[in-house]
Amino acid sequence: MSIEIEIVNDGVQTTLNDAFAYLVEVDERFSMYKEDSEISRINKHSHILENVGMSEEMKEVFALAEKTKRETNGYFNMKRPDGKIDPSGIVKGWAIRNTSELIRKAGYKNFFVNAGGDIAMSGKNTDVGEWSVGIKNPFSQKEIIKVVYPRGKGIATSGSYIRGDHIYNPHQPEQKIQDIVSITVIGPDVLEADRFATAAFAMGNGGIAFIENLKGFEGYMIDKDGIATTTSGFAVYTSP
Repeated sequence: MSIEIEIVNDGVQTTLNDAFAYLVEVDERFSMYKEDSEISRINKHSHILENVGMSEEMKEVFALAEKTKRETNGYFNMKRPDGKIDPSGIVKGWAIRNTSELIRKAGYKNFFVNAGGDIAMSGKNTDVGEWSVGIKNPFSQKEIIKVVYPRGKGIATSGSYIRGDHIYNPHQPEQKIQDIVSITVIGPDVLEADRFATAAFAMGNGGIAFIENLKGFEGYMIDKDGIATTTSGFAVYTSP
């Protein structure tokens, strides 16, 4: 996936290098596509998981996944129908949040981090205005159908229109999610937005009601007919 990092300051190359190096390290550890990654090793020995010897980072992600599973009534579940453990539904937001903290600890207050549509931001953009995020039309991805201004909050989108049917309802894994095509969530930080966006998408049409009832979160859902439904407070983010 594409990764975009913008820091509004001079002399930022070292921090940019550190940020991208960290994200490469995360990919090396959590990629399901690398045979020598830690998660691939765990999946090879999942029948003796307690003896595999997980890194502290892996333990943290597993704990977050279990917490999310409880908080979403099982609609978030790292265990795929084929039995493999796939942390990708939570690790992206976790990595972006950590990247943001790396940049902040380096002394920068104005920045933007985007990895595959999951976004963290802080402060102001190069024009000393609010950072803006465009929500794509799932049926015509060159078109932006809504612009939002999260004002330092995290934003994440889950959907089937780019990567296909990679999210499933753990309660009915044999049935494809066909009633909605995307849901965008704005939350306290990018990790929180990401983990609940994944679960909300798995809920289908019921996902937007779930986000409505989460304190500090707002959402924008697009169904299979192209009709958008928002939470009651979403409009506050549609103007700078």
